Amino acid sequence: MLNIDCPYCGLRNETEFSCGGEAHITRPVSNNLLSKKEWSEYLFSRHNPKGVFLERWVHTSGCRKWFNIVRNTMTNEIYETYKIGTKPKSLTGKEAYKNNWRRHTKAETNKVEKNNVKK
Repeated sequence: MLNIDCPYCGLRNETEFSCGGEAHITRPVSNNLLSKKEWSEYLFSRHNPKGVFLERWVHTSGCRKWFNIVRNTMTNEIYETYKIGTKPKSLTGKEAYKNNWRRHTKAETNKVEKNNVKK
């Protein structure tokens, strides 16, 4: 049984939560520039690794707020929980975020390029 530290409510039993899958999936800003293959990658491709993984969770029986977890999928060890819209602070979480396969997809690249354009 997991104990999850909700960033809003504190430590609770896992039965109060639901997993929402992979964290840090952002809709591409310029999806009209993506090919059908790249668009379908954004819509349907999800990573399911063995080891450290960034996941979205919701506190369904508590505050009902979404947050992220850095969790090892093999051992169920939770390294960190953090609010949506922020990045992990732990060394393990930072490394997992940096190595996340989505950082290298066309959808993510377009988002980064669009955000770096000076107006």
